Amino acid sequence: MMDSHDRSGSADESRARTPEAVAPPTPGSGLPVSRPARTILITALLGYALLTAIRILSAGMSPTAEATSLLLLLMILALQLLHSTPGINRVPLSRKCLTLTLQALLTYLPILVFQAYWETMAGYLAGSLVLLLPARVAWPLYAIVGLSMLIPPLLDGRPLIESILFSQTTLLAGLVLYGATRLTELITHLHTTRGELARQAVTGERLRFARDLHDILGFSLSAITLKSELVHQLIPTHPDRAVQEINEVLVIAGQSLTDVRKAASGYRTMSLQQEIRAAQTMLDAADVDVRVKVEHGTLSPHVETALATTLREAVTNLLRHSNATHCGIKAVQQDGLVRLVVENDGVDPAYRNLAPHSGNGLDNLHARMTAIGGRLESGPGKDGTFRLLAEAPARKTSQTPGKLSAEPGEIRFPPNGSAA
Repeated sequence: MMDSHDRSGSADESRARTPEAVAPPTPGSGLPVSRPARTILITALLGYALLTAIRILSAGMSPTAEATSLLLLLMILALQLLHSTPGINRVPLSRKCLTLTLQALLTYLPILVFQAYWETMAGYLAGSLVLLLPARVAWPLYAIVGLSMLIPPLLDGRPLIESILFSQTTLLAGLVLYGATRLTELITHLHTTRGELARQAVTGERLRFARDLHDILGFSLSAITLKSELVHQLIPTHPDRAVQEINEVLVIAGQSLTDVRKAASGYRTMSLQQEIRAAQTMLDAADVDVRVKVEHGTLSPHVETALATTLREAVTNLLRHSNATHCGIKAVQQDGLVRLVVENDGVDPAYRNLAPHSGNGLDNLHARMTAIGGRLESGPGKDGTFRLLAEAPARKTSQTPGKLSAEPGEIRFPPNGSAA
């Protein structure tokens, strides 16, 4: 029988690697999909500023007052554009309080000169408060700003209904600016999230393909290598048996090519029964005594594919990393759960695989079993044995079952060398 180093040294390792992480795009207003919302926001800001400028210029004030009002309008407009920038909430609170204080001064002090002509600017301040401050503080201040606009028209001797109109205008302007700014942010965030989801989908598909290639080629190349070495030994003494083994090599190579094509197309189902038969043939060729027990009934295609993949990887590892003479394979279904147990002897407790990128096979199996709501346990047992136990619901589920329960009828290898 060939030793474990012959098995592992001549097999090709196709290891699944996690694709490089893709940095998420930074949210901003330059995305094409967010430009219309940003345009609406800027148009609303300019519209309120233009309304105030027209009212002041048509009031017959002195050129100095008009020039001063236009300068102050530009300052408030610049502050409001800053406050309506996506991501402004990430700046320190002290900076936000400073710019809000400056905007409040530019809002209320000019009222002493321009009176009711300046009251439209209070809508900017109301919108900035709810944009920058925590809700428990922002909305009371928003209401205070709106109510404060009741006072200037009354002091100017105007009717109460006009004061109410100015207050309502202030509150409405604040809501419009708040809604337009939030709309821009949400559209930008949605576009960024969609891009990130697309990147994650691509990354997941690359990982799936890498895992499938590892599972397919790891087993197939090991089988081809094993049988080719057997053919090399049989040619001088048993040429007819060598021809039979060569035919089986061709069948394995053809099936491997078919599996790779299915994996590339995103659809690949596997039969647990077929994998058990393939494992028996492969282990027989390696002079490993195999005992099989199959009582699993009908399984979901996803579950059966995951268990078949698990068996394939277990047999591959057995041939590569052990000097097994006996192997037990059991697939049973009980209480809605299906259990696959693969146990073999001939394990060297001191053996460690030092090959680069080694160990991804079991990691892939853990990921597959978790995806169908199952679990995987593996590790060395007593007397130089290695045991792999996979358990999953017979039907695919998104929930992960509890700890694997103790299983009756475990495989034992007695001293006389026969499987129990």
